[in-house]
Amino acid sequence: MKTLLIIGYVWVEKTTGAGNRMLQLIEVFKKQGYAITFATPAQKTENSIDLFSLGINEEAIELNSSSFDEFIKDLQPSIVLFDRFMMEEQFGWRVAENSSKSLRILDTEDLHFLRKTRHQQLKKGEEFTNEALLQSDDAKREIAAILRCDLSLIISSYEVKLLKEVFKIDEKLLYHLPFLLDVIDEKTIADWKPFEEREHFVFIGNFFHAPNVDAVLQLKSIWKNIKKQLPKAEIHIYGAYVTQEIQQLHKSQEGFIVKGFAEDAIEVVKKAKVVLAPLRFGAGIKGKLTEAMLCGTPSVTTTIGAEGMHADLPWNGFVEDSLEEFANKAVELYTNENIWKEAQKNGVKIINELYDKEKLGESFMQRIEVIQEGINSHRTQNFIGSLLQHQTLQATKYMSKWIEEKNRT
Repeated sequence: MKTLLIIGYVWVEKTTGAGNRMLQLIEVFKKQGYAITFATPAQKTENSIDLFSLGINEEAIELNSSSFDEFIKDLQPSIVLFDRFMMEEQFGWRVAENSSKSLRILDTEDLHFLRKTRHQQLKKGEEFTNEALLQSDDAKREIAAILRCDLSLIISSYEVKLLKEVFKIDEKLLYHLPFLLDVIDEKTIADWKPFEEREHFVFIGNFFHAPNVDAVLQLKSIWKNIKKQLPKAEIHIYGAYVTQEIQQLHKSQEGFIVKGFAEDAIEVVKKAKVVLAPLRFGAGIKGKLTEAMLCGTPSVTTTIGAEGMHADLPWNGFVEDSLEEFANKAVELYTNENIWKEAQKNGVKIINELYDKEKLGESFMQRIEVIQEGINSHRTQNFIGSLLQHQTLQATKYMSKWIEEKNRT
């Protein structure tokens, strides 16, 4: 029996891009007949999905506890998937020591060090540089986790290029796996609301995520310009975990309406005419923008927003970094039916050519099989990874055991 252990950073939630990504990966492995266990040291929230109802075993695990050693020894999974590098740091050495034959895969979600460095430079008013990444302690941690694993899943083409060219990571250790989505067929397109039946702008995003908070603050400053040109238009702000800072922006008389948590994000986006996402920092693939394409809703975003998402294909709307031009393009997309329809077609092409879950899932499984068949050679060739594994196992192991002993007293 093929078995997969996922070590989650948090319990899976549908309200987050990371949660949807995890559900996509689970679906791929389930289709291949894997028995799946999802384990995490995190606490469940009201938005946590009941994975047991999907046929997945759920396990609560502890940080800095030898109880995990017994758990993994008994399970001996074919594959261990670490959800973000922090989980590899905590549990990677225990997996290597107690289940050495398990293929170790890191799902980066997005490159955390890239997002954090961009945020820090933005706050300082500095221009983003690769030199800043190379000096980042977060980069050193995340890159070390990538090197210690047999394979790392990288969600955006930009991030693959960055890791290969700037950090000189061997491409054998990297696998570009974007979101795994259903293709958009003619029946789906026929069910979309037409241009004339749609209204208002929409932004949707989880407000635990700093780039989303910043984007809504940007929208507030852009909105006056849009509202002046479109007096009847409104912008609706949706997302889980709305902060007080965001809630205070609600001004119904100005058409800036904070709606909060959306029970069905797809239905919300399907009714909107245009998605706006003025993201100034971040990394990875933006779920709100693929979601817009899946709903036939054009979008206006920034270079950061569209980064690594559409290869050389035309965007599903406009990509603008100037706030004034962003507002103008939003109005143009909202009012010009021909441009809107062309943008919609662009979105269909992006999804169908780059995010087809059947094609992507099949290629991914083939790559896993190749590595599993030659795992000893694969690991021998990754000498730096072996070195880091050895050093980390020594350092982290004794720190963790010290913490465990301390917790007992």
